[in-house]
Amino acid sequence: MSLRPTLETRQAALTMEGAGVRLHRAFGFHDPSELDPFLLFDDFRNERPEDFIKGFPWHPHRGIETITYVLSGTVEHGDSLGNTGTLGAGDVQWMTAGSGILHQEMPKGNAQGQMHGFQLWGNLPSSQKMTAPRYQDVQGKDIPEIIDDDGTRVKVIVGTFWGQTGPVDGIAADPQYLDVFVPAGVKKTFPIDTYRRAFAYVFDGAGAFADASAPQGVLLEKEVAGEEVNIRDLSGDRTLIRFGSGDEVTVQAGPEGIRFLLISGAPIDEPVAWHGPIVMNTQAELQQAMRDLQNGTFIKPAH
Repeated sequence: MSLRPTLETRQAALTMEGAGVRLHRAFGFHDPSELDPFLLFDDFRNERPEDFIKGFPWHPHRGIETITYVLSGTVEHGDSLGNTGTLGAGDVQWMTAGSGILHQEMPKGNAQGQMHGFQLWGNLPSSQKMTAPRYQDVQGKDIPEIIDDDGTRVKVIVGTFWGQTGPVDGIAADPQYLDVFVPAGVKKTFPIDTYRRAFAYVFDGAGAFADASAPQGVLLEKEVAGEEVNIRDLSGDRTLIRFGSGDEVTVQAGPEGIRFLLISGAPIDEPVAWHGPIVMNTQAELQQAMRDLQNGTFIKPAH
């Protein structure tokens, strides 16, 4: 087994999206090859309704898939296909924009006025850019949760892990999307397919991710799989950890435990032409999408 080195640790950046929603962006709109097949990851978490209530009014998407995971509050959604619905706490929605869709997402707080959720964008390969749009909504009760003997808990949202398979399937990026909690003081190793790009996003508590490549900034030294590795300073709330190649990651939970998303996917390795919510392979395809928006042909008839 080989430990994945930590390529980068960075804080998610505060930004504004939609009609005035304050959120933290871990990555997006920079180098799309960094975490290919993933393009963008947003953490929308607010304590005040005025920071999110205006939501994300009608806007287009083409050429991507989005995975929305709600932890608290609700998100009401509607689209140009006539679909409507509400995502509640623990629920997941996977949307394939494909050839084009117009939709809106309007967050509503819980009884305390709080809202928390994540949105991940996955790229579509050129062969699937213009497929028919589709949705999959999954209720939280249908997401399997594994509880290990040491108290580690893993919700398997997408992919297969420790013998359990998540209910969301058919995503082109073929991701593994896990919601992980490791209790205080516990050290845990998680396998990841060698050929996938991978990142972790910490959103509660803190911990240290083992890094075989960096002797500096050592917090602890541990024996992992027979190799001496270094565990960097604790990573806390809203921290992105981008991993290099290998087939496992190890985390040492801090004094309050750590909860994080562990996400990996097979790279597509294709050119990316990107403008806002539209992601194609060439500038010509991007320009065509803009013309379609202007002349009213963005939404393609169902075949």
